[in-house]
Parts: sequence; C-alpha cells; structure tokens
Amino acid sequence: MAAAIARSYSFQPRSLFNSNTIYNPSPYGGYSWLGPAASRAGTTPRCRQICAAMQPRPTWLPGLDPPAYLDGTLAGDYGFDPLGLGEDPESLRWYVQAELVHARFAMLGVFGILVTDLLRVTGLSKIPVWFEAGAVKYEFTNTQTLIIVQLLLMGFAETKRYMDFIGPGSQAKEGSFFGLEASFEGLEPGYPGGPLLNPLGLAKDIKNARESKLKEIKNGRLAMVAILGIFVQASVTHVGPIDNLVEHLSNPWHKTVIQTLASSGS
Repeated sequence: MAAAIARSYSFQPRSLFNSNTIYNPSPYGGYSWLGPAASRAGTTPRCRQICAAMQPRPTWLPGLDPPAYLDGTLAGDYGFDPLGLGEDPESLRWYVQAELVHARFAMLGVFGILVTDLLRVTGLSKIPVWFEAGAVKYEFTNTQTLIIVQLLLMGFAETKRYMDFIGPGSQAKEGSFFGLEASFEGLEPGYPGGPLLNPLGLAKDIKNARESKLKEIKNGRLAMVAILGIFVQASVTHVGPIDNLVEHLSNPWHKTVIQTLASSGS
C-alpha cells in the first residue's frame, strides 16, 4: 500500500528540500522556500500547491495503484477497471461515450418515473404505473405513431451522435444538415452545443469544464444505480417507487428492503 501511495505523489523531495533552500536565510524569519507570507499567515500559495501535490490521487479503493491507461485525465476516473476493458485506447474512448449516454438516459428515466409515480399516488393524474405505461392506449396518439417517432427521431439523433464520435466536428460542417449546422454545433464528442442543445450556454469552454463534467458523470452513475434499484423493486413488489416509499414510512422498522425480500422469497 505504501508503494502504491508513493507512486501517486507528484513532487520530487530533492527539488523542494535541498541545501540551497533549507539553509538559505530569509529576511522574513523563516526558510526562503516558504515565501514572504509564511511568518504572517503560516502558509503561502506555494505551500498550498505543494500540499495539494502531495495528496495521493483519489481511487475507488484506497491504496490502489490505478492502471497506467487511467491517468486521471478523464472526468470521474478513479482507476476502476478490474476487467481491463479500457486497455485499448479506442475501446476506452467508446466506453466513455457509452457511459455518458447511459448516464443521461438513466437521469431522465429516474426523473420521469418519480414524477409520474408521484402524480399517480397523489391522485393528481391517472397515469399508469411506469412498468405498465407501454401497454396503455393513449388518446393523443396511437402505438404506430409512437414507434415512428422513436425510430425516426431518436434514430436520427443517435446516428448524428455516432457520426460526430467517429469524425469529431463533422456534423457541424456547412451543408451537413440543411443549413442548420450552427444550431447543433458540438463542443466536443458527447457534449452537444448550439442554441438548441445548449440554450443556457453552459460550459462553453468544454476543455476547461472538468468540474461540470465530473458533476454530470457522478449524478449519472448514481442514476444508473437508482434505475437498477427501481427495476428490482418493481419486480419484487409489483408497485412503483413512491408506493414503496410510502409503505416504508408507514412502518420504518418493519417495512424495509430486508423484510420485503424475505417475504417475497417465502
């Protein structure tokens, strides 16, 4: 573990602590490498930089020595790849985009399920429970129309996304979409832009938007776990997540996931 942590440090002791810095007298009553603010504030920007550099890289398992191809440059990279799926650079590039798309769909799915289930449970709408919604006949359209909308519109959007993945920037070239290319101009593969897909102008400098990317992928991973939990709940209890929550709150000490799974297996 000590060796793994040591390899994560990104400063060289000899470059900081040497005879020219340690023993060079300073008019500020301290060592010259601490800088002029050391005697007043007890720390300096240089010290903070050094302390930050000394911090080991965060990994999904403390003390883990992450693979060389996961160098921390990707948003949300904590060195997790036990099966070595990302060793090939092209495969890793594809997996990054696949995770991003699944994360976004999961966030939309969780939001949609919770909102419609809340409307149904409170009696504000007669929306069916989410896992039965696909079998219901809707007055505003028919099944054939819904299939066409999904296949054509979503298929078109996914095709454009894939073409931008294999040829970054190709979908913003003049003449690629009826003169509307500027409305769909992407920031980089996986991050669409333009007034239609980025109306608020968030993260226009996508190269330096690491914090925004990290927040999105973290929330997306949480949503993927949540959607899996909703699927399992529906399979075991045959009701929606809001129903499960209401039942738990009615008797928190006896209506838990443990009792539910135990009763379903008996």
